[in-house]
Amino acid sequence: MAKGLTYLKKDDQVEVIAGKDKGRVGKVLRIFPDKDKALVERINMIKRHTKGNEMNQQGQIVSREAPIHVSNLQLICPECTKTGRIGKKLLEDGTKVRFCKSCGESIESK
Repeated sequence: MAKGLTYLKKDDQVEVIAGKDKGRVGKVLRIFPDKDKALVERINMIKRHTKGNEMNQQGQIVSREAPIHVSNLQLICPECTKTGRIGKKLLEDGTKVRFCKSCGESIESK
């Protein structure tokens, strides 16, 4: 996949198809097009050790999501509820839309 080109958008439902979280489903929180990565809710969790500061706050271990490469994600079609390949087409009015190649329905982020 070329840098900066991605078929995913914010708030899409995706399934992880490779890696330690294979088979899990989550919502896309943020896209990093320059790195071809996406931040997905409750997927690829990492632990960060934070240092305490002088204002009586203790150091702690915080779990948070880390970006995952978009090649390890597959979009879930909201119409047929299956994962599948995504195509792009141009409508009569000149707008580009994504569509599910298995059911042919348009995919719109809700």
